[in-house]
Amino acid sequence: MDKPAGIGRRHALSLCAGAAAFMASPAAARVVFRESRRLTFHHLHTGEKLSRVYWAKGNYLDDALEEISWLCRDFRTGDSRTIDLETLDIVYRVRQVLETNKPVEIISAYRSPKTNAALAARSPGVAKRSFHLQGRAIDIRIPGISSHTVSRAAASLQSGGVGLYSRSDFVHLDNGPWRRWGS
Repeated sequence: MDKPAGIGRRHALSLCAGAAAFMASPAAARVVFRESRRLTFHHLHTGEKLSRVYWAKGNYLDDALEEISWLCRDFRTGDSRTIDLETLDIVYRVRQVLETNKPVEIISAYRSPKTNAALAARSPGVAKRSFHLQGRAIDIRIPGISSHTVSRAAASLQSGGVGLYSRSDFVHLDNGPWRRWGS
């Protein structure tokens, strides 16, 4: 598995710009930043569960990021890639807006090129250059909270892409440009 890389200047500037946009949003008033950030996951395809503090006292924790990236691997091929820090922060903030500690159920996170190509061949809704290929997207649901509610919470952050797939009952989150789709 790739070791999480340090944050470069461009990524740091991107995070600052995202933070500034977020702080100006209505959802910012509901998010409480703590000394640490914990994410709790349940991968629906592998059955694996993980609850880890991934950020503490101003630093991302390499060991936790490696475990999260492994959990978020392509379950079809076993290939793994470092999951993007901003994507994890979006998931964290969505849970904060929803005021829940329930586990985030993972439908899909990192996808290998082989898996993405196979999915794109079967469904026109799968992007050939998906953010999943870069470890910058995750498809989730949160037990007991409707996908519509999760989607609205994510959209209130105005960070990255938010796709609602109500028929399949999941929400796509990524750290690309702000956009929203689905019903």
